Amino acid sequence: MMRMFSGGAKVVPLSNYQDKMRFPILNEVEAYWEGLRSGRSMPARSDVDPRGLERALEFAFVLERVAPNVARFRLAGQHLTALMGMDVRGMPLSALFAPSGRELLGDQIENLFDTPQTIRLTLSGEGGLGKPALDAGMLLLPLHNEVGEVNRALGCLISEGQIGNAPRRFVIDNVQSKPIEVHRVSAPVQAAAGFAETAASFDAKGSNEKGPDAKRPALRLVSSND
Repeated sequence: MMRMFSGGAKVVPLSNYQDKMRFPILNEVEAYWEGLRSGRSMPARSDVDPRGLERALEFAFVLERVAPNVARFRLAGQHLTALMGMDVRGMPLSALFAPSGRELLGDQIENLFDTPQTIRLTLSGEGGLGKPALDAGMLLLPLHNEVGEVNRALGCLISEGQIGNAPRRFVIDNVQSKPIEVHRVSAPVQAAAGFAETAASFDAKGSNEKGPDAKRPALRLVSSND
């Protein structure tokens, strides 16, 4: 939230910068998204290539809007599985949040797709037996589908601290939202081939070999009729 003073000066709270420094992976994902949109309002879902998110794959996810203030996971990295103690594919994003924060989350989901705008959340984990202090940051970035509808989002969630007993759910401590600004460029960048959600898995090294020592895929996929 920015404050405006006389003379048009804008003062941004220091906490906003502290949050960005605390979770640098979120900044990398946002920079990747900015590079993909290349002056457009936002990238297409098909523009997103996991090779550009190699360092963030464990924490990344893709959402699909299914109601005005509801979005569900289509893809999710292993960090989200660890936080919830289960596969989150097909689950609503609100499943990661305590009941007290779900109404605010729903408002932010609606703004994400309808304004549209980028959303950055500062989170803290609910406490309890076997659930130590856990801080987290979440980033939500809108995407459009093949016909131009804004109903997908690229996201990232990273936590700091011991996970403890799953599932871990979060309360919202702070929201930073930013309406999207469009800056025209002279020559659009050719989009990399997107990764299809009908594929069985994604291997960052491009290998399809499987075996007892094979690394688990960083993203798990959900198939649905788009």
